[in-house]
Order: sequence, then structure tokens, then C-alpha cells
Amino acid sequence: MNNRKVFLWSLVIALGGFLFGFDTAVISGAEQSIQQYWGLNTVQHGLTVSIALIGTIIGALFGAIPSDRLGRKKTLYFIAFLYLVSSLGTALSVNWYAFLAFRLLGGLGVGASSVTAPIYISEISPAARRGKLVGLFQFNVVFGIVISYLSNYLIGLTGEHSWRLMLGIQALPSALFFVLLRLLPESPRWLIMKKGRVEEARKIFEVINAETSDQIISEILLTDKQEKSILLKDPLFSKRYRIPVMLAIAFAVFNQVSGINAIIYYSPRIFEMTGLGRNSSLLSTVGIGVINFSFTLLAMNFIDRIGRRTLMLIGSAGLIFTLGMVSYSFYAANLNSWAVPVFLFIYIAFFAFSQGAVIWVFISEIFPNQVRAKGQTLGSTTHWIMAALIAFSFPYLSQKAGGGNTFLFFCVMMCLQLLFVWKVMPETKGKSLEQIEHTLVLH
Repeated sequence: MNNRKVFLWSLVIALGGFLFGFDTAVISGAEQSIQQYWGLNTVQHGLTVSIALIGTIIGALFGAIPSDRLGRKKTLYFIAFLYLVSSLGTALSVNWYAFLAFRLLGGLGVGASSVTAPIYISEISPAARRGKLVGLFQFNVVFGIVISYLSNYLIGLTGEHSWRLMLGIQALPSALFFVLLRLLPESPRWLIMKKGRVEEARKIFEVINAETSDQIISEILLTDKQEKSILLKDPLFSKRYRIPVMLAIAFAVFNQVSGINAIIYYSPRIFEMTGLGRNSSLLSTVGIGVINFSFTLLAMNFIDRIGRRTLMLIGSAGLIFTLGMVSYSFYAANLNSWAVPVFLFIYIAFFAFSQGAVIWVFISEIFPNQVRAKGQTLGSTTHWIMAALIAFSFPYLSQKAGGGNTFLFFCVMMCLQLLFVWKVMPETKGKSLEQIEHTLVLH
């Protein structure tokens, strides 16, 4: 098994995850300055923050089309280009409308990346290491988040219009991602399923693991023949794929009703609601990023050992406790300004160890080869629709309902997630993609 080569390929793809995380979180340090710079009202401000998520929904919704037709690699080139144009465009925008347009382009890149990158890594990874390798994508998402927080803090010390540099600096890793993509082969499963280029795929599988290449190709050809004949009469939303469709939608919804994106996007605002000053709030977001990064790294070392479901059980219980305590802290008559940040730090640790590490691994595993891109699109689109709703509504809800009620809602949702994981979620660790298909697809 050529572990180094597969790890290198996964690492390059994971740089797309870094840009995903950076682009998602960088707005948190700039959103208040942008609101003041263009004199935005609350509705315009909510649109400014959530416009990238609208682009993300579109990117996720249509991400399967180029991924299936052009290939995973060419789609990733297009994604890198979108990141580059978006970062430069937002930094140089001369008016609010241009800013919205360029943020929308960045969102398209994030959405398409959330479909294509996990699929690519899952399709080149050996079964025993798939969780860890796909987890590299999420690891780099949170690495991108922590770097964006740190970058925002440092750049924020430089002056009144520092928000332009906060957003523009993303052009550097975007250009690097574009250049490094030339090191990647095409996905061998895509070559077989969409182009019939078996021998070309065989050479790639032999680089991955020469001992298992023939067996994997035989399994792919067998399931591919079965799926192609069935797909004509059984599309994604047919009874046959009911279980993976239900799992993907439920998992994506629960991921967002945990409140994670409200915290990622609005953490400085949340901390200021507790009485912290602006510099302390920005610095506290760096703490969130570091914890997110650290516990995602920890989860990567456990996801293939104790499994996806066990991580989710541990995480769900922790999220219920911490969200309950954040809600209680807001309800308390004499609010300690550090109580909410401390409980949110613990919340982030549990989220990173469970939902954060598992979501893209799990959704990329549960669909058969022929509909994997469409299934990943379904899960990603659901995820980003919910993320957009949370990001758009959070400023209004927190203002009208208060922090206590808002976080109580997130807590109740995590109680429902715990029931879902306990009663419904299957374990996928250590199984080939074709074995998982036989378990979850109705024959």
C-alpha cells in the first residue's frame, strides 16, 4: 500500500477544505466593519453574511453535474478559480452590490467543494483508512477557520478598513491550491463508472494498493453493471435509496441545528452580548478556532478505531450539556461575561469530536457508486440550506428572543439528534464502499 502517495493526494484535496473553512469563517471578523462601512440595516446585514451561503447552496446543488460529467479533478480546478476570484473581488469591491456578487462566487466554490472533495478522497482511500483520509478534509476546514480567526485578529489591529485585507489574503492559498492540483490523478472509480477506462483506473489503484486493485475493480464493475441497469428505473429518490437519502438529510439538518454556524459566523457578536469588549471578543474567537482544530485532529485518530456512531453518541451528549449551560448562562440575572465563552469552548470541542469530524466522511460513504455524486449533492445542499437559514435568522432571533431562548432551541435539537444516532444511524467503519452499499441499499 502506497500510504505516502494517497496521503499526499488527500492532503492536496484537503487544501480545498482549508479554503472552505477560511472563506466560511473570515466574514466573522469583518461583518461589523462592513455593516458600518456601507451603513447596512439588519436585513441587508443578514444578507451580506448569508449571501455566501446562498452561493454555497447553488454550488452544492449543481456540484454533481461537473463532477460526474467532467471528472472530479477538472471540477476542483474550477473550484480553486472561484476561490481566487472571490477573495480578490471582495477585497477590492467598490460598492455593496459588487461585494455581494463576489461573496456569492466564493460560496459557489465552497458548495461545489463540499460535494467534490469528500467524494474524491473517499474514492481513492483504502477502506481501513477512509475515515481518517476523508477526515483530512474536515481537519483542514477547521484549520482554515482557526487561521481565519487568527488572521482577522492580527489584521484587525492594523486599522479602520482592515476588513479588505482580511478577505483578500485568501488569494494566496487559493493560488497555491490551483497549482498543486496538477499533482493529482483522476478518481479511478469515476474513470470506470463514467468513462469505462478500466486500465487507466487499474494503474491508479495499483499505486494505492497493488494487492487489492484487482478485487476492487471486480467489485466496482459488478456493482456498476447492477446500478446502471437499476438507475434507469430507480432514480435517487426511489424506494431503493430510501435509507441513504434519509440518513444524509437527517445528518445534514442536525449538523446545522446544533447552532455551529451561528457560532462560527457571529462569535464576536455573541461574546459582545455577554459584555466582553471587541478585542477580547476577537481573541476569544481564536480560542474557538484552536479548540475546533485540536479536537478535529483528535477525532481523526479515533474515527477508524471506535467508529463514526460512537463519536456521534459522545458528541451528542456533550452538545446537549454545553448548549443547556450556555442557555442557562444567558438566563442568569447576573451574567458572568466569561461563562458563555467557556461553555462555547467546550461545545466546540464536542462538536469537532463528533459532527464536525463525521459529517463529510459519513455522507460520502453511504451512497452507491453510481449515485454518490448526487447523494453527496443532496447531503451538502441540505446542509447549506440549513446553514443559510441559521446565519440569516440568528441576528434577528438573538435580538428578539434573546440568547437564552435561542441556545435552548439548539439544545432541544441535539436531544433529537441523540435519539437519531442511538436508534437509526448505522456504523460504516472498516467496510468498503461496495459493502456499505449492500448494507444500506434496498435490493
